[in-house]
Amino acid sequence: MKLSKKDQGEDEESDSAKKKLDWSCSLLVASLAGAFGSSFLYGYSLSVVNAPAPVSCFGGRQEPRVPSRLFLAWESGILTSSSNLSFLSRKHTLLANNGFAISAALLMACSLQAGAFEMLILGRFIMGIDGGITLSVLPMYLSEISPKKIRGSLGQVTAIFICIGVFTGSCWHLLLPQESTWPYMFGVIVVPAVVQLLSLPFLPESPRYLLLEKHNEARATFLGKADVSREVEEVLLLRAGYVHWQVVTVIVTMACYQLCGLNTIWFYTNSVFGKAGIPPAKIPYVTLSTGGIETLAAVFSGLVIEHLGRRPLLIGDFGLMALFFGTLTIMLTLQDRAPWVPYLSIVDILAIIASFCSGPGKAPLPPHCEYFQQSQQPATFIIAGTVNWLSNFAVGLLFPFIQKSLNTYCFLVFATICITGAIYLYFVLPETKNRTQAEISQAFSKRNKAYPPEEKIDSAVTDDKTNG
Repeated sequence: MKLSKKDQGEDEESDSAKKKLDWSCSLLVASLAGAFGSSFLYGYSLSVVNAPAPVSCFGGRQEPRVPSRLFLAWESGILTSSSNLSFLSRKHTLLANNGFAISAALLMACSLQAGAFEMLILGRFIMGIDGGITLSVLPMYLSEISPKKIRGSLGQVTAIFICIGVFTGSCWHLLLPQESTWPYMFGVIVVPAVVQLLSLPFLPESPRYLLLEKHNEARATFLGKADVSREVEEVLLLRAGYVHWQVVTVIVTMACYQLCGLNTIWFYTNSVFGKAGIPPAKIPYVTLSTGGIETLAAVFSGLVIEHLGRRPLLIGDFGLMALFFGTLTIMLTLQDRAPWVPYLSIVDILAIIASFCSGPGKAPLPPHCEYFQQSQQPATFIIAGTVNWLSNFAVGLLFPFIQKSLNTYCFLVFATICITGAIYLYFVLPETKNRTQAEISQAFSKRNKAYPPEEKIDSAVTDDKTNG
């Protein structure tokens, strides 16, 4: 039976109205304030010390390398966030996390005047704790407050602000290149933290947290809706406890997320471009272009993710990264043959960054909230965060030795990891686009060969409704 043009027009207007309702004022403010005060700072902290990396002395004394302390701090932040999630809630954990950012900013901003490099190291360590908590709590909070139709796009807000933070850190160094301006580079961290500190208290808590952990159905409202029965019903249906392949998928995804080789570009940008034959005076500007590419790719991913889905973005972009790592190896091997070859290496590096940021770099975070039921999510983020930062630490520690041993062929290691990740995800990962957590769990149950009985799920829902 065909619909009349009038009926079709009414359906389109209804869909448009639903999308407008999904993107409510509360949701926009919560996502922007959370991302600016959390993920922006994470991206900023990654890049703000990359440009002055060649400096090895501070106040006349030899300074140990700061980035290695960040990995331990990130792991501390992950473990801290788990205990805080149930005690403080998602929103209040993010609010408390601003204390780390503000104290770190003050320590690092005052370190040069005090002539104490220990203050810089301590500030970076505290900033690492802030970053670990950020990447554990913010994606969970945004996933729980967002309707399923825009969950992927909203998850990209975190990714986009990380890229903006990286880009801002690179720009800030070009504007303030002198060592005497370091306090300003670190002191600016206070601004996003204060913005989040002032805005989040006026926003509602996650409905899932209020319902399942605080058992407060009356306050489980968000997005301007008075009736959240559909969202409550979806939450109460999440009773599947068969998570073997979900855990394996989280581990593989987060390991590939860090081991795919992009950190060798981010943390060693100057040395990689130097190997490519770029003059030292031009390296900061080329580094700035990487931040711009990251931001554009993240925005592009946010626009298309609800149309293409997370799965194609992850698999396709891992494949593209493997291809570009292979061609980068060829370019670096032949860079002395012609003067234009190093510039092809730059194009290759930018293509790797764009491929990462449009897929593997941004798609893994929100789905981890979708694979598991509410009570399992804090433990899930501990697993994901631990694998994430251990892999990050491994790359930062081992890449110089891999580069020394394999020379220009070192990137073939990362190409192999990208191909392996793409193959695994092709055979195991279901699409999560426009699916509830119950539907995603059912898709994994087919591979787990353990199907949750429908009667038990229905019974649990009925009991909860009766008790409520």
